[in-house]
Amino acid sequence: MKAYALFLGCTIPARQPHYELAARKALTKLGIELVDMEGTTCCAPPPIQSIDLETSLAIAAYNVCLAEEADLDILTLCTGCFESLTIANRLLKEKPELREKVNKILSNAGKEFKGTREVKHYLQVLMNDVGVERLKQSVVKPLNKLKVAAFSGCHLLRPSEILRFDDPERPRIFDTLIEALGAKSIPYKNKLRCCGGLLRGYADDVALAIARDKIVNAYNAGADCISTLCPFCFLTLDLGQMLMKTTYKEEYNMPIIHYAELLSLSLGVEPKELALDFHKIKLDKVLEKIG
Repeated sequence: MKAYALFLGCTIPARQPHYELAARKALTKLGIELVDMEGTTCCAPPPIQSIDLETSLAIAAYNVCLAEEADLDILTLCTGCFESLTIANRLLKEKPELREKVNKILSNAGKEFKGTREVKHYLQVLMNDVGVERLKQSVVKPLNKLKVAAFSGCHLLRPSEILRFDDPERPRIFDTLIEALGAKSIPYKNKLRCCGGLLRGYADDVALAIARDKIVNAYNAGADCISTLCPFCFLTLDLGQMLMKTTYKEEYNMPIIHYAELLSLSLGVEPKELALDFHKIKLDKVLEKIG
């Protein structure tokens, strides 16, 4: 069984335990062992990077140091955490002078970044460790009736020269993994455009308009649901539809579901085991189609 140090970040434990639950159940069924790391910190996302790069790298690198001490690569569920930790890991490996400065900061916490481990998003683990064919063979409840609008968010694909996850203009990994479950990953307008989530709290009206555009485009394309990888995208599109009812007087009832939840359901995990009540937009239509 392949083992990874699990990095949950901040949003998932605080607001989306159903995401963690589904991921643990699915990955365990597929032979991936998740090892919890004690004492993790925030990943130091882009807003922190824009204030002070060396401090943000030290915060992110602290988590990588924990994985190095456990002699395990990191597995992330959150795309924002994947971006932050990967940027820190790669920059510190490739830039000795920067690594020296950051290690001086880390020494105050008794840590040293050595550059011995990797950071992986769980989709990479599914593609590379499990493989598409074994994933297909593991499905016990094919999602043949589902038309899914895949939405990977921004931070999984860019900056592409550092993250090296997929083609940032024509990504296929997420679509391939959706279709491995038997579902159809459908095209829709502005598929790669941001959900607007990072504008919340600064320009709420603009953020909601961008989120509405994503919902409307998926709805018009005939999607049964939108599948997300980012906990912030999930919040923006799921909770956002409640705001759309009052702001625009529109009701789409478009289910937003994490890929880990679709994966668990296809592997035979019962809906009652997945804490689906955390969804604002209920999944009844999706569950009915899955059977």
